[in-house]
Parts: sequence; C-alpha cells; structure tokens
Amino acid sequence: MDDRSVVALQLGRRPRSEVVVGARCHLGIPVVIDVPPILDDGTPFPTTHWLTCPLALLRVSRLESDGGVKDADSLIASDEAFAEAYGTAMERYGRHRDSLIPPDWEGPRPSGGIAGSRGGVKCLHAQYADTVSGNDNPVGADVAEMVEPLNCIVPCVILGSNGWERNVEWAEPI
Repeated sequence: MDDRSVVALQLGRRPRSEVVVGARCHLGIPVVIDVPPILDDGTPFPTTHWLTCPLALLRVSRLESDGGVKDADSLIASDEAFAEAYGTAMERYGRHRDSLIPPDWEGPRPSGGIAGSRGGVKCLHAQYADTVSGNDNPVGADVAEMVEPLNCIVPCVILGSNGWERNVEWAEPI
C-alpha cells in the first residue's frame, strides 16, 4: 500500500511531511499518521498524531459540533482525578514531541501539549488520535467510547486501474 497516496486521498491534500502510519483500521488503511514536530518546510507543528480516517473524522467532528470540547473542559474542571490524568497526558505528549526535534534545530519550535494546547482541550480529533496511537489519554479514551467501532464494511480508498482512489461505495456504517 502506498500510504502517502492513501493519506493524501483521505485528507484531500498532499501531506506536509513524510507519512508514518501510527495506527490502521481493521481493513489495513491508515487511521492516524505520526507527524514530525518540524514539517518539511521548517514549520513547527505541535500535533504529533494526526487523524486521517474519514469515518473517525466525521464522527469526531459531530462531537465537536455538539459541544464536545466544552464538555471535556468541564469534566477537567470538575473531576480532580480526570484533570490529573489529563495533565499527565499533556506533559507526556509535549515531552515526546520535543524529543523528536533534531538536537541541532535552531528554528522555531512547536510548544504546548496535545495539539499545542496550553491547558484545556483544543481539538477532540488530536485527543482521539493520541489514544488510537496507544497512549493513555482520558479525553481521547472518552472520545473513543463515543465514535468506535470504526466498522467500515468497504474501504474508504481502493486501488483502481490508475492507482489509489476514493471508493465511491464507501459510506458511514449504520
């Protein structure tokens, strides 16, 4: 599978860095890619795990539209244990991302925790991608409970006669 071409179709644009798949769905297609902290053009990028799966994107976007970021921030504010676990996830994420910056890098650097956040929840997509990548993240775990299973019957992309293409038969499973 040409992951770069598949991810470009999923995103609707060319990826801005090399494509390293962090997680795949049950059909073998990328769900999350791992993005370097410095993109190919030197731009600092705070989001280490990027969600590419059209089904996950659709479902997480619905949660965000329904106030999911505000709900997550409210939970962090009201539940001390949840807030502590979230703080730990934010610190882990930032440390890991920073460890990937080349030691001789002198340009601008990404900062913050998950998705560059400096405290609250900035993006449920990034939270979920962090969890799907195998990390302990209470917000991402809550999102996973609401959007999974990613139970596509047909793949979102297929290998056609001219290379990888969007699958016109793909639709959100009911």
